[in-house]
Amino acid sequence: MAASEANSDDTAREATTPAEPVDDLVSTHHSITVDGTELAYTATTGRIVLREEVLADGKFKGFKPKAEVFLTSYVADAEPGDRPVTFAFNGGPGSSSVWLHLGLLGPRRVLSGDAGDLAPPPYGLADNPETLLAHSDLVFIDPVSTGYSRAVEEGEPADFHGYARDIESIAEVIRLWTSRNNRWMSPKYLAGESYGTLRAAALAEHLQNRHGLYPNGLLLISSVLDMGTIRFTDGNDQPYALYLPTYAAIAHYHGKHGDRPLREVVAEAEEFASGDYPLALARGARLPADERADIVRRTARLTGLTEDYVDRANLRIEHIRFFTELLRDERRTVGRMDGRFTGWEPDAAGEHFTDDPSISGIRGAYAAAINHYLRAELDYVNDLPYETLSSRVQPWSYKEFEGASVSVVDKLSAAMRSNPHLRVHVACGYTDGATPHYAAEHVLARLTIPPQLRENIEVRYYEAGHMMYVHEPSRIQQSADLAEFVRRS
Repeated sequence: MAASEANSDDTAREATTPAEPVDDLVSTHHSITVDGTELAYTATTGRIVLREEVLADGKFKGFKPKAEVFLTSYVADAEPGDRPVTFAFNGGPGSSSVWLHLGLLGPRRVLSGDAGDLAPPPYGLADNPETLLAHSDLVFIDPVSTGYSRAVEEGEPADFHGYARDIESIAEVIRLWTSRNNRWMSPKYLAGESYGTLRAAALAEHLQNRHGLYPNGLLLISSVLDMGTIRFTDGNDQPYALYLPTYAAIAHYHGKHGDRPLREVVAEAEEFASGDYPLALARGARLPADERADIVRRTARLTGLTEDYVDRANLRIEHIRFFTELLRDERRTVGRMDGRFTGWEPDAAGEHFTDDPSISGIRGAYAAAINHYLRAELDYVNDLPYETLSSRVQPWSYKEFEGASVSVVDKLSAAMRSNPHLRVHVACGYTDGATPHYAAEHVLARLTIPPQLRENIEVRYYEAGHMMYVHEPSRIQQSADLAEFVRRS
């Protein structure tokens, strides 16, 4: 082959070979006043390249780039010393970390309004003097295909769209950030919301076993550790009972329980849901007619539905049907993420709503805020769409759980037994129709840990929904609760 032909082939190969990805982190300096004291901090945002070891024929072939993961970190300018660091992410699967970032934990927060008083576009941003940054450095992580995180050019996004690879990739981000920032000797916390709580529990076990990185605590916000407790599948009566106290709380918010205190209503629903109600479901056709009529009556009274509806539903109230039915006489639906929100449907006779008003009510505010904030205040520029909530991760792979419920109860139990200093904070919203509080309590009671380790678990409750921090009194209280939990590290 002539030299000119060889050079031409090399040029063609270079033209078709993807460029080697590189980190594109940007740092900016800021300050915020917390309790009358100025807190100076450095924000660093951008994408870091994840690589994996390549072995062929038993030989090490180097590290191959697999993904570019977007993160935003906040580090107080004071010497870290024993200052904690909290790694935070949301769930979905398919959600970026924008909700915890700009809703609760970060030094800036979105002004979205709340149920019945939503802010109009273009919304706003404000300092968050209740930020957890006052007590812990923060790292917000967007899983692959959310935010600005993507597989590398010519890579396979689906490689990361599943339980195991998601855990591995987030763990690698945490390991890299900890090593590059010399924070192995800092107390470390994992904060997850929704599916992010399942991720956090599994991460604790994975980080300990794979890297010897032992977290000090987990912040589980709107917790779901066993999908079987919230999935209404054929033959699974468990969710019907575990959701019933949430239905009662939502009914209370919408005036179905008069002037009775919320906690009194919830306590009655929990007692019913732990005894007579699941027993009645289990008895099926063996349940005598008079006892069935009593269960119908009590279920209807607690949920705010009619006795006729409960009877026709065979005592089993599926959650989307409940959100569609509760305010049907007003031609309104209530939210799944937060039952305090209400909306309209084009078909007021429909059985299942087509839109969750508690998501559509705030999604625009969070999307506007993050797209503005990253460019205008953190100086990070990227023309990719920032995926706040993405369906592109579906179908999500749970192949590790084939034939079984998706559960990390065993993972969290193992992590706590191996690391008896691991503490767990669980935050529950009474009107959360996605991850009901009574299901979280049910799962925590099934952890296979010795009695003394149960002292490491605390549960806090708020009179709002899945993102309880959109409710201002709940946000203030939750921020204080999280700060107290981290301060005890």
